[in-house]
Amino acid sequence: MPNPDPVNPSRPSLALYYPYFLGGGAEAVCLWMIEALKQRYALTLFTLVSPRWSHLNAMYGTHIEDHEVVVQALVPQKLGSIVHFWVANNPDCRKIAIHWVLRYFKAKTARYAGVISGYNGADLGRPGIQYVHWVKVLEGDRKRYNRISNFSLDRLRQNLSLVNSDVVAQAVAKNYGTASQILYPPVVIPVVNVPWTEKTDSFICSGRLVAAKAPHRVIEMVSQVRQQGQNVHLHLTGGGGGMYAQKYQRFLGQLIRDNPAWITLHENLSYGAYVDLLSTCRYGIHIKQEPFGIVVAEMLKAGIIPFVRSKGGQVEIVGSQPELLFDDETDGVAKILAVLQSPDLQHQLLTRLHDRKVLFSSDRFCQEMTTVVDRYLQTPHPG
Repeated sequence: MPNPDPVNPSRPSLALYYPYFLGGGAEAVCLWMIEALKQRYALTLFTLVSPRWSHLNAMYGTHIEDHEVVVQALVPQKLGSIVHFWVANNPDCRKIAIHWVLRYFKAKTARYAGVISGYNGADLGRPGIQYVHWVKVLEGDRKRYNRISNFSLDRLRQNLSLVNSDVVAQAVAKNYGTASQILYPPVVIPVVNVPWTEKTDSFICSGRLVAAKAPHRVIEMVSQVRQQGQNVHLHLTGGGGGMYAQKYQRFLGQLIRDNPAWITLHENLSYGAYVDLLSTCRYGIHIKQEPFGIVVAEMLKAGIIPFVRSKGGQVEIVGSQPELLFDDETDGVAKILAVLQSPDLQHQLLTRLHDRKVLFSSDRFCQEMTTVVDRYLQTPHPG
């Protein structure tokens, strides 16, 4: 089988599908896939616009260089900002881009030793590896998009599925009828070890400032905590949801303006500033049920006590800590007050949470990812 690496022909060749780089937890996983595999395999990335490795490295802690990955991009980089704007703000453009890149990928990768999707379950043209962050992302409900890439659900089911949580593993079994292997994403924020006594009685809520993430409900929870005599502050971080989220942005902005004494909005923070902010806060809140919840894992790594919904992948991050899991806002406020009023409980929770940090290390992710690919390449596949 021909190998596209003329420098080291002994390295097996891998083709990686990831349609675009616009931020998010899936993007972080894809980059760490590349980091894990770049020395052992000859990698080719198929995407819409060539990524700027220096920018992504700074965002996610990777060390990827141009010479380590061959990039097959469909759009010239000079048009990247225009294309990314439409992909980010128009669902139809987004679906077209996803399947357009996949069509190109399937046409060009028959001679590679292996094929991988870093962007959820996908028909890769032949059996490969797929990292599933959630189900029905590519195939969706509109068959006209599937025709662009000649998408086959049967071929998707032939892939080896990696998932980011047991919640997603159950969704894969239900929707695709296949088993999967849990491989937790790496969380690579540079930890700043600020002593608990030097942190502030502040909460942080991270993620996109959109209705689905419900930061307005977090504001209400912290407001109720304050009404019980706790002088706590709330930091909101994240970006907007594009042109289609403007109504919610105005609503949220008014809530923030109505409470300037205890709410601070940090919109589009630099990565370094975000890490610094995490290190100063004692507590976090994440109200949305997530397939995984990378921001909760970042809180954990930063030495924060995070309060999260009692259903979803974020439960696997904090573990069996009933003091931190809430069913609704009323339950959450009660759990928060119990922790805030007990220094002993705070110490116990910090000790338990510290032991969970190793689950989300980059070393663990890289070792397991390499093992998975090695075994996959040693297994005969049809086609």
